[in-house]
Order: sequence, then structure tokens, then C-alpha cells
Amino acid sequence: MSVRNTPTGETNREKEFWTRYALFLKDSGVSRRVIEWYVKHAKNYVASLGETRLSQQNTEDIAKYFEVLGRKKGLRDWQFAQNVDAIRKLYCGFVSRKWDTKVLWESYIENARELSTNHATLARSYGDALEDLLSVLPARFLSDTQVLDKYGMALQKLVKEIRYSDYSIRTEQTYLQWALRFLRFCSGKTLPELTEADVRRYLEFLAIKRQVSVSTQKQALNALAFFFKRVLVRPLGDIGQFVTAKRSKKLPVVLTRQEVGSLMQQFANPAHRLMAGLLYGSGLRLMECVRLRVLDVDFGYQQITVRDGKGKKDRIVPLPQKYIEPLQQHLEKSRMTHQRDLAAGFGAVLMPTALSRKFPNAAKEFKWQYVFQATRISTDPRTGERRRHHLHESSLQKAVNRAGKAARIDKRVNCHVLRHSFATHLLEAGYDIRTVQELLGHADVSTTMIYTHVMNTPGMSVRSPADML
Repeated sequence: MSVRNTPTGETNREKEFWTRYALFLKDSGVSRRVIEWYVKHAKNYVASLGETRLSQQNTEDIAKYFEVLGRKKGLRDWQFAQNVDAIRKLYCGFVSRKWDTKVLWESYIENARELSTNHATLARSYGDALEDLLSVLPARFLSDTQVLDKYGMALQKLVKEIRYSDYSIRTEQTYLQWALRFLRFCSGKTLPELTEADVRRYLEFLAIKRQVSVSTQKQALNALAFFFKRVLVRPLGDIGQFVTAKRSKKLPVVLTRQEVGSLMQQFANPAHRLMAGLLYGSGLRLMECVRLRVLDVDFGYQQITVRDGKGKKDRIVPLPQKYIEPLQQHLEKSRMTHQRDLAAGFGAVLMPTALSRKFPNAAKEFKWQYVFQATRISTDPRTGERRRHHLHESSLQKAVNRAGKAARIDKRVNCHVLRHSFATHLLEAGYDIRTVQELLGHADVSTTMIYTHVMNTPGMSVRSPADML
């Protein structure tokens, strides 16, 4: 049956088709208040087919439709997800069940998620107004307007001092949160009245009442020391003896090589499999992986350059040989998508502020595009510009979690566990700890020592553990 919209309106046959589709949605558990929208989304899709039958479509045709849909102005991520689900239900169960595994429906939905206003990729570029500076914080920190009004100027200065020190956006968010918590704890005092005793009382409150870890307590102390020195211009002196949090020594969760191999077979989306492979095969952190740009991948030297990593450091990591061809194929698809974006009037990508001024046209060059792109064009919440950001990190996190369950691995499986496994498997293979430290980007070898349980064997050239499977 060919279902299509006609210039004169719907035929009786078409009306019957959509009535049955609406009943199918109801039986499938779709909320009554959105069934009307599901039908509308499905009708728009069918109208785009012209004279082509639903059964004549293939996965590439559906992918192209979602690509065009993803460029639609004003379409939010939840609306895009609703469109995908409407078309999924049209194909899977109503028209035919053979489409259940053909199309990566969940990946289209997850990879279309927009970057929020306080996302680390965007937040640093906000203006100097207090509301812009505080926008990096989760909403729960903005509910206490009394504290914000009373200490707003101090918080504004804190953010500026952090940026003058060129700390990362994550550090900015963390220090700002600790300063707000501390000021809320001491809300009865003015800034000149704050003393070392207040800091001591707050640290003990964290240890006794909140029962935080020793690393969390130290993080709070570092944030408050910065606040006193750079905002109050009174270096934090001796705060005296205080109750410290209990120190716990936790070993990292590590997967065996067999478990890693089993995990890699469980990814439905090739892009997620590739990203997970780089977390393990190159030792990348989660955000280092999702923020990779095309120019960071060097196929000639079989290496990846991690730029502006933790601690504002660049480093070189190996590119696993087994992922070279899949990555080249992935980039070729990304190049075609980028060319279509350019033809549609898009194609620009978020650039570091200094580079965007120095090379104003570089944002549309393919080499600056993200390796792992979002499914759709989204609106930058700061400037209103519409562009394709990187895939949201939560998409990969969910995919790794699902893969761990599908592989029946009875361990806590997440993205960072793959990095733990990278380090441990290198040491087990005989690579020396200093080499592993450099590959991981650790500032101090003591951080890497947590992985040591084998003998050091220096002088060996590095080969990715992914190529040892």
C-alpha cells in the first residue's frame, strides 16, 4: 500500500491507515496527549516520500531524512526524539517488525541531545554579567537568591580570578560551587567577618555531617584557600587542627582482556564502538574522546593528539591499528555530512575563542569539525548560532553501560573503567610506569602507581593494548 498526502487531502484509505496507526500508538503505551503529535510527525515523514512506498525505504533513506530534519530551525532535542520515536513505531510493529534492528533508533535520539547552557564546552564563553557567570552552575545552586544577592560581587570576582589563572571550566564550576556552599554555611556573616575558624568549622561539618571522602574535603579546602587569597585578598592562614574525613584506598575496576573483547561486541552503534575502543585503546578520558577534532587524528604516524587535556596539557597517545580503517570510514561519512551542512547554510563549528578571532573562516573547515558529531544541528544557547556540536557524552556513557550488561560482565562498567584497563594492561605487558604516566597525562607518577602490580620493563616501544586482543 502506498500511503501519501494528496493535494486534495487524505483519501478514505489514508484516513483509515492513520486511524489504525493512532490505535496502535495507544496500545503501545504512548500517552494520549502526544498521540496527535506522533501521527503528525509520521504524516510529515510519509509526505516527504512522495510516490515512494514505505516498504521501499532503506536505512540510508531514513538517515537522510533525520539529517534534514536535524537542520530544522527551532526543533528542540526532545521534539527531534519524538519525531524519531513516531517513525520508529510506524515501521517497527505497525508496518513491519523487520525494522527493529535495522535502524539505530536509540542512537539517533541520544546523539541529538543539545549541549546545555552550563555544559563545559560552552560555558567558558559566557559574558561578564553575574547571571552569565553563574550559568555554569546546576539549577539547584541558583535557588538561594538571598545568598546570591548578598555575595554576588564576590562570586563574580571569583570567576574572573579563576579565568585569569587559566584554570579549566571544570575547576571553575567546582570552585564556584564550594564557594557558594561555604557562603551559605556562613550566611550570617559579611565577607570581612569570615575567618580561618569558619573554614575549620565548615571542613568538620563536611567530614562529620556530610561524611565526604578525604579527596572531597581537600577539594573544598583548595577552593576556599583560592577564595580567601584571590577574592578576599587575605591568604588563608593556619586553620588549626580539624576533623579530617576518613581516608579510603580504593583500587580501580579493571576488565580482563577477554571482558574488553566481549564488551566491544555488544555495541549496536559503530560510532559508540569506535569511541569505546579509543577509551580503551588510547587511554582517553571521556571528554577528551567526545571533543576530538579531525585534525587531532594522525593516520600517518598512527597517533592521536589530545589537546588542552586535564591540567591544560597536550599529549600524544597511540591510535590502535585495528581502529584505523573504521575511523577512516567514520570520518568519510562525517565529511559528506559536513558538505551537506555547508550546502544547507551551516557547517560552522564551535572554535576556541582566540582561534576564532585569528582564523575567522576556519570554523567551516572540515579539519576543525568534531570527529564524533551530534545527530542534528542545535542552537548555541549563548549566541543563538546554529551549528553541529559534538556528541553529548551521556550518549556514550549509556551505550557503555548497556554493553556491559549485554556482555554479562559482573563489574561496574563505565567509560573510565576502560581507561583503567588501558593502564593496567600496558603494565601487565611490561611497559614501564613512566611511559604509562605520560600516556595517561598524569602530572605525578604517584597517581599512576595505583595501577602497579607488575615489574617495570623500560625501553620498549609503545603498542596499543587494543592491538593485543
